[in-house]
Amino acid sequence: MHDELTAGDIQKMKDEIEHRTKVLRPQLLAEVKRTREYGDLSENYEYKAAKQEKNRNESRIRYLQSMIDTAIVVSQSNQADEADLFDRVTIYIPEDDEEQTVQIVTTVRVNALAGIISKESPLGRAIIKHRVGDTVSVRVNDQYSYDVVIRKIEKGTDTGEIPINRF
Repeated sequence: MHDELTAGDIQKMKDEIEHRTKVLRPQLLAEVKRTREYGDLSENYEYKAAKQEKNRNESRIRYLQSMIDTAIVVSQSNQADEADLFDRVTIYIPEDDEEQTVQIVTTVRVNALAGIISKESPLGRAIIKHRVGDTVSVRVNDQYSYDVVIRKIEKGTDTGEIPINRF
């Protein structure tokens, strides 16, 4: 599967890989070596914990590199009146008589509790490329969908403030 990522996402991932390989990896290897000297490895919890942490770091490096290798680079459109990546969009949900503001990002930066949604989520897919005043249908699954009205679009850019998820 190919993830759609921005150049900023990829740079953040490369920076994390560099930090993990040049800073964390030597520290974790030293910790494994230090705890190995405690003796009987079958009952050495510190050694097991150090190895698990080292393996988590290596797994994260592989994951990030795989994401970079298979990424499709996307960018913001130049349409000033359409919702796009990094824009803050205020929507009205008639079904709940509720207004909500969300920010559209790539899948690796999602934080639904903070109103930061993926462009690939049902809501993100529905509102992206639409304008203020448009009513769009958000299809959650085959049995449920709801309508939202786009009330306001605040254009945004990738400032780097939204971190890459840690998964």
